[in-house]
Amino acid sequence: MRERAEFLVFGQPLIEDADIGEVVRSLRAAWPGKGPKVSEFERLVREYKGVQHAIAVNSCTAGLHLSCLALGLVPGDEVITTPLTFCATVNAVIHAGATPVLADIDPHTMNIDPIEIRRRITSRTKALLPVHFAGRPCEMNEIMRLAEQHGLHVIEDCAHAIETTYHGKHAGTFGTCGVLSFYSTKNVTTGEGGMVLTNDDSIAAWTKVMSQQGMSMDTWQRFCTGEYKHYEVVEIGFKYNMMDLQAAIGIHQMRRVMRCWKRREEIWNRYNEAFRDLPVGLPPEPKVATRHALHLYTILINSETCGINRDDFILQLRRRNIGAGVHYRQIADHRVYQERYGWRPKEWPNAEAVSRQTVSLPLSAKLSDRDVEDVIDGVRHAIAGRRQRRAYPSEARSA
Repeated sequence: MRERAEFLVFGQPLIEDADIGEVVRSLRAAWPGKGPKVSEFERLVREYKGVQHAIAVNSCTAGLHLSCLALGLVPGDEVITTPLTFCATVNAVIHAGATPVLADIDPHTMNIDPIEIRRRITSRTKALLPVHFAGRPCEMNEIMRLAEQHGLHVIEDCAHAIETTYHGKHAGTFGTCGVLSFYSTKNVTTGEGGMVLTNDDSIAAWTKVMSQQGMSMDTWQRFCTGEYKHYEVVEIGFKYNMMDLQAAIGIHQMRRVMRCWKRREEIWNRYNEAFRDLPVGLPPEPKVATRHALHLYTILINSETCGINRDDFILQLRRRNIGAGVHYRQIADHRVYQERYGWRPKEWPNAEAVSRQTVSLPLSAKLSDRDVEDVIDGVRHAIAGRRQRRAYPSEARSA
């Protein structure tokens, strides 16, 4: 096996000369803050996603928070979401004053299970917050049917799902709001950043104002246009806006979004081929009439069948200079939520099982063919010789 000289950083984004040049032009224009490049980036995302409004913010977390506030959540209200997600999903609900309620996942797709959602709905439920895990679309027909039956709002956490579609419709356009992430590891990156998608004119206007301290106009409008007007603080808002330096990176990322998706598809298919004979759980094929964003390539490492536990497996990869991720330790694993809500991991057995076994392998348009082969060699080396392989259940293989 070839030893890598340099560490392969997990989730490293593809940054091209066009991105760098756009950032340099922002610097030379002496206006790095919120301005015309943010507006251009919003336009590109809005047109790509086929939504009426796209409001750029400084993180997906900020976008989720604003979306929760836009629904008018108050203490005592409940929002149902998944236990297999990043803490930002539940933190946004908590910061809005509401209570997160966890509904277990489908172990096959790793997305929130609509059957479990139904079990958790009470008179206090005000919204559903599905997460399109790894870029695989949730069962939005069933989720929207539940929302309609019970008079609930839907906020889609699309942190992994900019390219995701479900029956011809883009993720993030089903519910009242959808929220994207442009963090460094995401398929489209601005370093840090997010965006709120909505078809609701009033929510869009409110979100834009609240993201810039509750002011009636932003800095670009105040300082960089010919017309002068006093601004008015119309809401007690937040400093959540994106700036042109970030948007400058995202503009060209958006223009090549599907080219990068196709490269990740090549890597995804190569992994599937290379790992088919290993006793690991592979991600299931995308369902018909959907597009998986291919953000994370997750495998399951069961210590009984693989002869190595998940954490030791990751250590083996790191010793060979290959980075990997864990998506995710389920929310109820974390002490702060256990102390505040009395949650215990065993209450969500499917999420608990996946949480103990999941590993995300490098999957980025930046990866070279040699990088991909190094990952494959590293995975096979970590598994090989640990113990004699036993027959792997078909349902676990596709989990």
